[in-house]
Formats: sequence, C-alpha cells, structure tokens
Amino acid sequence: MKTKKKKTGWKQFIPLYIMALPAVTYLIINNYMPLYGMQLAFRELDYSKGVFRGDFVGLRNFKFLFATSDAWIMTRNTILYNLLFIVVGMVFGLTVAILFNEVRNKMARKVYQSAVLIPYFMSMVIVSYLAYSYLSSETGFINNTLLKLFGKEAVAWYSEPKYWPYILTFVNIWKGMGYSLLMYTARLLAIDASYYEAATVDGATKWQKVRYITLPMLRPVIIMMTMLSIGRIFYSDFGLFYQIPMGSQSLYSVTTTIDVYSYRALMKLGDITMSSATGVYQSAVGFVLILTANTLMRKFSKDDALF
Repeated sequence: MKTKKKKTGWKQFIPLYIMALPAVTYLIINNYMPLYGMQLAFRELDYSKGVFRGDFVGLRNFKFLFATSDAWIMTRNTILYNLLFIVVGMVFGLTVAILFNEVRNKMARKVYQSAVLIPYFMSMVIVSYLAYSYLSSETGFINNTLLKLFGKEAVAWYSEPKYWPYILTFVNIWKGMGYSLLMYTARLLAIDASYYEAATVDGATKWQKVRYITLPMLRPVIIMMTMLSIGRIFYSDFGLFYQIPMGSQSLYSVTTTIDVYSYRALMKLGDITMSSATGVYQSAVGFVLILTANTLMRKFSKDDALF
C-alpha cells in the first residue's frame, strides 16, 4: 500500500515537471553550461593546444585587467550608475504603481498598463534609434524643434559627456518602468481592501493611507528587488551603455562600464581571457554582495531575507 501511494504521488506531479522542463532546460543551457568556460580566466589562450588546454596562469589575467587605465573608470561607472538606478528606479516605480492602483476604470487600467509595458519589451537597438531621432545634431527633434523654439543653439549630444548620465538614467527608468509596475502591482492587488476602508472611516487622507498601509505592505517586494539589484551592482545593461550612445568614442568616460569594456576587449582586441576574467570578477563580487546583503537583512528582519 505504501509503495502504491508513493507511485501515485509521483505521477500527479508529472504535468508540473513537463511545464517546468522548458525553463529548466533554458537555465542549464544558458546559465550552467557556460560555467565550464570560466577556466579561461585562469589560462593562457593557445589555439595550438586547444581552447581549454592553455597553460594555467593563475590570476595573471585579472592583474592585466586591473592594470589597464580604464579599470577605475569602468568600475566607477558601473557602481555609481547602478546605485543611481536602484534609488531613482525604486522611487519612480513605487510612484507609478501607487498611482496606477488608484485607477478604477478597467479600460483605463489596461491602456495605462500597456503603455508602460511596451518599452520594457522593446529591443535596445530600437530604443537607441528612438533616442537618436531626438538627439541627432542634424535631424533630432530636440535640436530642430525644442531648442529652436526657445532660441537656443543646437547641442552635439553625442560629443558632450556631461549630458549622458541624465540621458542614460532617463532611458533606463523609462524602459524598466513596466517591470517595476508589474512587481509592485502584483503585491498591491493582494492587499486587503478592508484596511483602506477602515482608514477611510477613521478619516485618513490619501497620503496617510499610502504611508501607513501601502508602503508597509510593499516592504517585502521593495527589499527583494533592492537585494537582487545589489547582487547585480557590478553588471550593467550592455545595450543601454553601448547601443544608446551609438558607440561614440567621445563618451567613453561616462559610458564605459565593465560589460562594455569586456565587449571591446573581446571584439576589438580579441582578448578572450581578459573578457573571461571580467565575467568571473563580476560574478564573484555579485555573489559576495548578495550574500552580505542577505546576512545583514537576516540580522535586522529575518522574515524579509531572501534565504
């Protein structure tokens, strides 16, 4: 009887295993199989011996990575941009989600939700050409319409580094707003409406409802998204920092991140081992950061920790 129960229990989960199979297959191919290539970061590439049979050189590739003149620039840009994106993205994401939650008309909700989600699913290549249609020196909307309207001179946007921290932040928030909206809205819909009804009876204002009901209820999602972002603080959106500036050399000082540098080292210099060292460096630091953040969170609020 016990054996029969075990077989029956296993079989009832077969549909769930089949549903999970595509995602598991993707994870294995995209996330786990490439781990074998991490050894390139610790070897000297020698095609005569085979890609993975070069001489072991230890941390020499990492030494070359940090000895370059761009090491400080790319690390600084990656960390500061991500910190800015975390703070600004959270503020705008929460604001839009809370405002969206106040819309009661179903048709209006669908329209607004679609409008916010569309940029998230757009390719960064398409976004880069949309940005170019605004920023182009000759045909851009800003130079030929807005600046002319106010009697201002045209700006060579792709040659002026000082504007790009603002441009990149705007594009990142605009494109990623849909993801934040989904995450926060999913939690907002789970909040019991009786809390708001009781607050209304007690004479609470809209701001008081947001402050004492909505934000505390959103706290687990805010913490989760912040911690996941901290774990990827040494990563950057390659499309954002390479495609949007159109690879302009004049903007290297403000657009060179670790991912962009790794791509240039691979495609322009053909330095596979240094690119591999960069990837290992990002993964190791990100792993340590997310463990540290989770450990600190467990000390202050164990229930909000990821694991």
